[in-house]
Amino acid sequence: MSLAFPRRRAAAAALTAALLVPLTACGNGTANSGSGAEPASSASGTARAELTVLAAASLSDVFKTAGAAYEKSHLGTGITFSFAGSQELAAQVRQGVPADALVTADTRTMDGLGADTGTPEIIARNRLVIATAEGNPDGIDDLEDLADPRLKVVLAAPEVPVGRYSKKILDAGKITVRPVSQEPNVRAVLSKVELGEADAGIVYETDAATSPDKVDAVEIPDAQNAIAEYPAATLKTSKNAEAAAEFVAWLSSPQAQKILRDAGFQQP
Repeated sequence: MSLAFPRRRAAAAALTAALLVPLTACGNGTANSGSGAEPASSASGTARAELTVLAAASLSDVFKTAGAAYEKSHLGTGITFSFAGSQELAAQVRQGVPADALVTADTRTMDGLGADTGTPEIIARNRLVIATAEGNPDGIDDLEDLADPRLKVVLAAPEVPVGRYSKKILDAGKITVRPVSQEPNVRAVLSKVELGEADAGIVYETDAATSPDKVDAVEIPDAQNAIAEYPAATLKTSKNAEAAAEFVAWLSSPQAQKILRDAGFQQP
């Protein structure tokens, strides 16, 4: 009888140890304590920096590729992107939305946030094209064709960089276009054409390239075109200032520039 209790205690201890092993393994580097979860750690054991990057909608596809490449080569940093029209991103910054870096599709928006950002650097350029339904069934050849009242043309709103660029080149050509809608970002313009809700729209060349099976891109001659510039900067409210600065600097590196170039962006 004197041996029964030690054996029971030993068995109970073994069972407890067995149950604790899978709970620890499922933690993904995060340990729970009475005060909440501690920051995840990198492979080196240092605290992992989690960056939030606000980026123009036209960077949606290429930045997902770039972010994966960055995380692979910078194991101590994780990146979450928030994509929207540049004017929406500016509003978020002014409202104090927690974020670490910002990339807009124009310098005007970035310049208006000078009190909130570090020194911006141009990381890429883009040009405009006319997006039409696949096969260009309406035979749209140039900007002048968009003035045809029989066409349903969609543009971005004038406060959106691509909308402002569109207005600039149409005004320069003295071309009057009455859009059926004005969208909050370039991806919304592209979507209207993809879904057949519009016959044509003006988008960035790189956006049209993301949907080759649904839209055709009609080139706009350089003399009539506008070039978009993409500045990137850290945000002064970042809680990961060093990691944010490292990511922004990386966007100008040969690795990042190749990713952007492969997606159709022009080098700065």
